[in-house]
Amino acid sequence: LSFGFEVTQSQSGSSVTEPPRDGIFVDGLWIDGGRWDSTGGCLQESQPGVMRAPLPVVQFKPVQSCEPPAEQYQCPLYKTAERAGVLSTTGQSTNFVLCVSLPVARGTGTDCWVLQGVALLCQLDS
Repeated sequence: LSFGFEVTQSQSGSSVTEPPRDGIFVDGLWIDGGRWDSTGGCLQESQPGVMRAPLPVVQFKPVQSCEPPAEQYQCPLYKTAERAGVLSTTGQSTNFVLCVSLPVARGTGTDCWVLQGVALLCQLDS
């Protein structure tokens, strides 16, 4: 079982009026090192001086076998901004959750976002 992802037009969970037909809606994620362009429906470079921007509500759709689209950035999702944790027995950091497929701005490849270190965060540092 894996997930497909769709970033919705809803800017917050309070604006979602109905549950999804399948999967869940996730609200409260932050983009570290980038921003979401709601008009274009894609990841964009961050505004000058802005390190973190909110991501609109994302629908996580369960699928049997999902091959992530090659043209989308497989954005790592971390629990905290520290992006580090204890290595678990699976060899992954305990801070890492999963990768979320995000469409990218026209003219940029996935390598651009990897080099910029763009990631999603569940919470910001207090």
